[in-house]
Amino acid sequence: MAEMTTTPIVALDVSSPSDALRIVDGLGDLCRFYKVGSELFTSGGPDVVSRVRRSGADVFLDLKFHDIPNTVRGAVQSAAALGVKLLTVHAGGGSAMLEAAVAAAEGRVRILAVTVLTSFDDASLAAATGRPGLSAAEEAVRLADLASVAGVHGVVCSGAEAPVLRDRFGDRLALLVPGIRLSGGATHDQRRVVSPAQAAAAGARYIVIGRAVTGASDPRAAMESVISELSSVVV
Repeated sequence: MAEMTTTPIVALDVSSPSDALRIVDGLGDLCRFYKVGSELFTSGGPDVVSRVRRSGADVFLDLKFHDIPNTVRGAVQSAAALGVKLLTVHAGGGSAMLEAAVAAAEGRVRILAVTVLTSFDDASLAAATGRPGLSAAEEAVRLADLASVAGVHGVVCSGAEAPVLRDRFGDRLALLVPGIRLSGGATHDQRRVVSPAQAAAAGARYIVIGRAVTGASDPRAAMESVISELSSVVV
């Protein structure tokens, strides 16, 4: 069995800190990395990040900053002070914003640039951008190029784009793949989804898995399935 090289991150996509901490306590040592996104951070603020970190777990703060460079610079500095390991900004914010984020991070937090949200397919992305014929894969590559030049740690992309980005950038960009679903699981509002094994084989350094674990009748068993699947992948 190969050593697991893809890190699983469980999404705490819940509305209250108490619900989030119940998930953290329930999974225990099976998961040592959690995503705190907009819903939970709006409800619990910086304190919920501190409480998750006190459990011994790392935090991926997924707030997708997209603003003028100076505002993003300050936001990144504040996030770094919280001790989070990973932080997202939107690649669509442009080179100056991405460079400001990287500079503000000062190596204390790793910056991930979001390319194309997994809720988009080609048709809905083209409609949203007003660019007929645009594909999610093409846009992900374009934005990853921009992010790479700015010096980010990695990019967020779907499993569908991960092989192309891996071939293009190799180890220069760490790939984080959200929208992970166990085989046979519901896709909910995600459109470009893959399994843990598919994401790992495509080159993902991190995967984010949410309701497939947190909404399972037995979250620990679901998490064990994720770990087992990742451990069996040869890359």
